[in-house]
Amino acid sequence: MGALSGVHGDWERLADAWRGLYIPSMDRVRRGELPWTNFDRLHRISLDQVLRELELEGFDLDAREELSLAWERLPPWPDAARGLERLARRFIVATLSNGNRNQQAALIRFADLPFQRLLSAEDFRHYKPDPEVYVGAASSLGLEPHQVMMVAAHKPDLRAAQSAGMGAAFIERPLEKGPGGSADLLPDPEADIQARDFMDLADQLGCP
Repeated sequence: MGALSGVHGDWERLADAWRGLYIPSMDRVRRGELPWTNFDRLHRISLDQVLRELELEGFDLDAREELSLAWERLPPWPDAARGLERLARRFIVATLSNGNRNQQAALIRFADLPFQRLLSAEDFRHYKPDPEVYVGAASSLGLEPHQVMMVAAHKPDLRAAQSAGMGAAFIERPLEKGPGGSADLLPDPEADIQARDFMDLADQLGCP
């Protein structure tokens, strides 16, 4: 994309800086500094900021829009599809992402993941870790929070879900933020279940 736009830069640095604005951009909404703004729009605002700060403003509007679509084309973890398929034999398997519905639907299609329901923070006009997201998700499934287990690779997400009354399963993704990144790691003694990946989680939950 950079080469096609005639722009040269440190793309790994760009990706890290862009991802680094993920939580701060949502926090601006959570604090009321911005009105409700969906995830696609927040990503687009963050991209403009990062390109400006890294002096990479040679991208035209079309190139920036195309670059934003990268969040819909992330490759799945190798265990994800098979593990989710196994979990779905015993449980309702649903997303609960801060990503907006269109983004999540596109990502699920691209990665061919067998989710049965798509739930988004956009449905509740709050971003995790606001309790409204977790309580709203359980209600959307026709369940009480204690009947739902949040599965995540992020410990703060799980702690917030537990505070809202959900169970918690931690999945370790050591390379989520790249080699040498600061991904959350095992153990997570506060979680109800700790697993190496989705296949391990399915084993622990007795899914065939």
